[in-house]
Amino acid sequence: MNKNRKMSTEKRHRLVGWAFLAPAAILIFVFCFFPMFQAILLSLQSGSGDAAKWTGLSNYIRIWKDKTFWQCLFNTFFYFLVQVPIMLILALVLAQILNNPKIKGKGIFRTMIFLPCATSLVSYSMIFKSLFANDGAVNHLLMNLGLTPVNWFSDSWAARVVIVIALVWRWTGYNMVFYLAGLQNIDYSVYEASYIDGANAFQRFFKITIPLLKPTILLTAIMSTSGTLQLFDESVNLTAGGPGKSTMTLAHYIYNISFVETPKFHYAAALSVFILVMVAILSAIQMKVGDKRE
Repeated sequence: MNKNRKMSTEKRHRLVGWAFLAPAAILIFVFCFFPMFQAILLSLQSGSGDAAKWTGLSNYIRIWKDKTFWQCLFNTFFYFLVQVPIMLILALVLAQILNNPKIKGKGIFRTMIFLPCATSLVSYSMIFKSLFANDGAVNHLLMNLGLTPVNWFSDSWAARVVIVIALVWRWTGYNMVFYLAGLQNIDYSVYEASYIDGANAFQRFFKITIPLLKPTILLTAIMSTSGTLQLFDESVNLTAGGPGKSTMTLAHYIYNISFVETPKFHYAAALSVFILVMVAILSAIQMKVGDKRE
């Protein structure tokens, strides 16, 4: 009798758990997985409306012949390979500094570094456009230092550098918060033991802090990878993809061929699926490399 009562209690708990999970699971399916499935189906078709027909992998084959796609892929990977490491390393260093209990006014510094993340995308894009304009503050500073001013938005590499600087400025504080939370969860007795063993600051950082923060570093790396490969706002608002298409990202290109140029929704869906697969592969690699449990 007690066993049956116990089983019924466990079953009741499971049902309550599923009842709480069901609304979120349904919303995730309706707004995430169902559109994803629809995009995959759309990428296998061509034409419009009732005239749409199945064409198999023709849209994916078209990707490999698209020169604009390769330009946008290069731009996107440039931002990913340059900006993400700089941002994460800077965020980790700032978190380590601001986690020091001897620093006064830590709350003010943390808030100031995090604030760019809360800034409107359009507002901060306008600020950066004015800073890096031909007669902007950055060129004035260069001239005062005796250097030649740069046409930041007329040169391809200079425009890419502006986007990298903007991304680092905006998202470093966001990642710093994750590292601060991870650092505050490390037991201080571990550091005390290292003091007794005579470890210096660099040894404590690389032998204690980095290994214990590995799950947090992995999390921020995966989120940054996903966000950078889907980068859109900076490409649109800062440089408009120019000069030419030298700073255009894949997400910006998908937007253009869907809503700016003659709509090519089937091809845009194929490009979207390509980004999805690329993000999944890179995240899996990062998980495999970073999550080495002993």
